[in-house]
Amino acid sequence: MSVLEFVLGGRFAWGPSSGWGWETERDLTIAEEVLAETELTELSGRLMNELSGGERQRAVLARALATEASFLLLDEPTANLDLSHQAALLGLVRNRCDKRQASALVVTHDLNLAAQFADRILLMRDGKAVRLGKPEEVLTPQLLNEVFQVEVLVDAHPISGAPRVTPIRRN
Repeated sequence: MSVLEFVLGGRFAWGPSSGWGWETERDLTIAEEVLAETELTELSGRLMNELSGGERQRAVLARALATEASFLLLDEPTANLDLSHQAALLGLVRNRCDKRQASALVVTHDLNLAAQFADRILLMRDGKAVRLGKPEEVLTPQLLNEVFQVEVLVDAHPISGAPRVTPIRRN
């Protein structure tokens, strides 16, 4: 399956609006838009099994965006991505939510990315909710030590002001 075909699979929920079960011009337009947004246009003809882990992760996000859902459930969407693509893709999800009055629930282990892009964070331990709130309410040294058993420094990012978490290594 090519990357384009994979992304078009996200349009399946809209049904065979062509009457024949094939994608419509609108489906193709939306697929091309999300391929561009996720920087996959040049890879649209490549087979999915030929992609790197990061490229595959971007294709999965493109497919999710192609659904035009008002609520996205994203499990570790930045796994296998370099720093540039992590920021770009979470920025893309954030902008879509803001502009289209949509919501996204993002599961991530990266506390700093969560602090930069999330309105609210749910901190969990052993499958149970520990605290839900704004990043600055949840990402505190005491609470993070309780959950992760590690001493951390939490300061404010110098540009965004969002909490920034750094583990402390003591010799």
